[in-house]
Amino acid sequence: MNTKALSSLIPAVMAPKAQNSLLTDITDNGQYKIAVGKRGIILHSKDGIQWQQSNVPVQILLTAVFFIDQNNGWVVGHDATILNSKDGGINWHVQNYQPELDKPFLDILFTDKLNGVAIGAYGLFYRTLDGGKNWNSEFLSSLLFKEDADYLAELKAEDHASYEIETQSILPHFNQIHFSKKQIIMVGEQGFVATSIDEGKTWLRMTEFYLGSFFDIEILNDGNWLIAGLRGNAFVSNNNGKSWNKLKTNTQATINHILKTPTGAILSANNGVLLTYNSGIIKKEQQSDGKANLATVISNNQLIFASEVGIKSQELN
Repeated sequence: MNTKALSSLIPAVMAPKAQNSLLTDITDNGQYKIAVGKRGIILHSKDGIQWQQSNVPVQILLTAVFFIDQNNGWVVGHDATILNSKDGGINWHVQNYQPELDKPFLDILFTDKLNGVAIGAYGLFYRTLDGGKNWNSEFLSSLLFKEDADYLAELKAEDHASYEIETQSILPHFNQIHFSKKQIIMVGEQGFVATSIDEGKTWLRMTEFYLGSFFDIEILNDGNWLIAGLRGNAFVSNNNGKSWNKLKTNTQATINHILKTPTGAILSANNGVLLTYNSGIIKKEQQSDGKANLATVISNNQLIFASEVGIKSQELN
């Protein structure tokens, strides 16, 4: 990390209306509900009703939160920022901060307390083997199209400086990463879907079946894969992603998040659209405020949303 850049960091301001600010992600670590968002805001709540602001060393747009257990969690955001908490999300410290990259991390995943990856724009991919004490960048060349791989091979032989520049933008945005049953699935822009069975050391890029961006994927309790993204597009696969069936969502609103439920899933979208998926059928609900829901958790028979207007809730039907 750049020591000079670290010294310039300003802690998040304790804001009286932090609960009403743009929030981009939310999770439940078993001890607290944790929501993250703009200007370094991280909120924690035991009941999903009363929220307190956590101590955060940055004023950066935060994009995703992940906890491996009740105490150990990570948050990522713009300027290649990675934060870590060891007390359930009350206090946070910086593990990575590289504003010179001018790229955001968009998601983070740990398979255990030591092994994790952070992903983001233009193929940004960092790995840690020690719980985040050290993060190292990796260029996932196996995810390149053949013509791009050939182009880079020629460029590397002729002009290494230009090669290094090209590797910073030739891969698509990696938007979300999911781990289930020893398999990692990563989704992104331009129909990007890739899988790994060795904790992200090697990858298989799946054939594109839709050319828009995907923002989330989930393996449901029935074993089906559910994927969703731009313009209300959602697809389901009953054969581990080998083929996909398009679902009728009756919306053009971009779907931001999939929350697995015992019988299916709840999909949170822009424009106050909420979709419930069960047995291959999607039912649409329109929230009256028309505001984007970015992520959702369930607490005490309530849906708790991280939204463009902060924390929202409604009774679970």
